[in-house]
Amino acid sequence: MRILSERVDLSHLGTGARAVVQRVIHASADLEYAETMVVSDEAVAAGVRALRAGGAVVTDVEMVRHGLVGGSGHCYLAETVGSSTRTRSAEGMRIAAEHHPTGAIVVVGCAPTALDEVVRLAATGPFRPALVIGLPVGFVGAAEAKAALRTSGLHAITNVGDKGGSAVAAAAFNAMARIALAGKAHEGMTDEH
Repeated sequence: MRILSERVDLSHLGTGARAVVQRVIHASADLEYAETMVVSDEAVAAGVRALRAGGAVVTDVEMVRHGLVGGSGHCYLAETVGSSTRTRSAEGMRIAAEHHPTGAIVVVGCAPTALDEVVRLAATGPFRPALVIGLPVGFVGAAEAKAALRTSGLHAITNVGDKGGSAVAAAAFNAMARIALAGKAHEGMTDEH
């Protein structure tokens, strides 16, 4: 973290957002995230509140789930069979929405189609997650899925562009989980907000 602070200035970010961006850069060794991450203290606070309230954590793939603090969370990919209209990852999010219709934290680090499905389900009403961490990686659909998330009105932690991945998504979640577990009253993160 000392080396990171010598190489990039994140002082313009709020406390919660800075913690998330630091962890993402630390996990990826990619300083570009300092410019491309889209995260607010309000989004981090929403996730912290959800964690403290015992909200479910849902991931798109097992690799993301295993990267979370303590390997906690639910991944419904194994319960899917796919369909002609949805990928298995998207189908996993549909199953997640049935099991956890409100207050979940969704962490997507692999599949743009999973993120598309989360945004679609939230727009049509059956799914109201507390926070969506949308950091899928890839040249096909990732940037577009993240752009849709940013305009969805959902509390979100994401980035601009093709970069992302399971380790990055897990790092963003873990930074927020550390805040929740520490019980610290960070600026803008009290339960009254």
